[in-house]
Amino acid sequence: MPRTFAQASAVLSSALTFGIHPSLDSITAMLDVTGRPDAGFSSVQVTGTNGKSSTARLTEAILHAHGLKTGCYTSPHLDSYAERIELGGAAVSEPDFVRGVAAALEAARAAHVDEPTEFELLTAAALWLFREQGVDVAVLEVGMGGRWDATSVVSPSVAVITGVGLDHTSHLGNTREEIASDKAHIIKAASTPILGPGTEGVEDVFLTRAARFELHPRAVRPTSRPTPVGEELTVRYAIDARPESPEGFSRISVVGVHADYGVLDVAAPAYQAPNVATAIAAAEAALGRALDYSAVTAALATFRMAARFEVVARDPIVIADGSHNPQAARVLARAISDAWPDSNLRPALVLGVLGDKDAQGIIEALRDVSGAWFLGRPESNRSRDTKELADMVRQIVGVEPSVFETVREALVAARKTGSDVVATGSFVTAAEARRVLRND
Repeated sequence: MPRTFAQASAVLSSALTFGIHPSLDSITAMLDVTGRPDAGFSSVQVTGTNGKSSTARLTEAILHAHGLKTGCYTSPHLDSYAERIELGGAAVSEPDFVRGVAAALEAARAAHVDEPTEFELLTAAALWLFREQGVDVAVLEVGMGGRWDATSVVSPSVAVITGVGLDHTSHLGNTREEIASDKAHIIKAASTPILGPGTEGVEDVFLTRAARFELHPRAVRPTSRPTPVGEELTVRYAIDARPESPEGFSRISVVGVHADYGVLDVAAPAYQAPNVATAIAAAEAALGRALDYSAVTAALATFRMAARFEVVARDPIVIADGSHNPQAARVLARAISDAWPDSNLRPALVLGVLGDKDAQGIIEALRDVSGAWFLGRPESNRSRDTKELADMVRQIVGVEPSVFETVREALVAARKTGSDVVATGSFVTAAEARRVLRND
């Protein structure tokens, strides 16, 4: 059993080699051994192709601001495994993390689970720690899909689907409908389903699943879009003002199911508007009532997301952003356009992409908002060769990129130009950029 944080992290890293289990048998057996810790608190489960981490953290922050003891389980981490398990908005201590991992390993041994995956161990550790710490509600971000994800061992009181796009197609399916069908499995008896704005076009998949359990879904939609449910079960939102600088505020109007929350300010790009509205919908459903306006504003005032349009340096500005698929890259492109309205002052892009991602789609999305291009290879055995990326940039953008062996070298070179910089293409790239700047 691990006794130090380094030992616990090493155990988890080695478990990666066991891949993905398309089954809930192992995690169920592990939780049975530990007395089903998930029965000790209510859960909000959040899935979606994009926006699920932001929505999960926003939901947790709003519920915590209402006086609840909250837990939050997210992925991936940027620097430390402990980042994935939070209590009251802060990462668990390293000693507590070690205790949780040790409990998960002991449960796997007792349940005769020979090769638990990294995610199964982390999920079991998080749920065990949440019970040990006496949380009232835990917000759980799905790792991938929904049907076989380890977090789906729980029966959530609120099941949130932020949206559906084409990602992880080798595991989830090649169409939005197939992927939606996988994600729909987080909807279970006694859940309140929340259909985020990104579910538009595949709502019927979720409505059919909800009807199976005679549930009444709620939907989150912009004021101008049709709703798949009754208006009385629809949360509406509008973007009243977009940031005009990299550190500017968005102004959002939200009308919930239980109350009109008026105008809300959040120190983030406007792409967080649907996530804010979806989090309000989830928090309303979790509490079963209107939210306190002062609690919502307090939660938003302190909300920050690492590697989501995160300012990690100034003079020049450097943004770290984990956009890793075309849908996220298109959202990032709009944020860049808002933050740098003068097209002559657009930031340089430091791009590093993993091999299983749609690099061409990412480049196409960012083509019209980029200054110079600097390509580097992320620190991952899954990283895409920079020569391939360079060929794509030449063909799609029509410029000659600067090519480097590492993200660090690309970032250093980009900053030397004096231009503002956005480092993106994967969470690995964003995390590496953050580490480089922190160390420097």
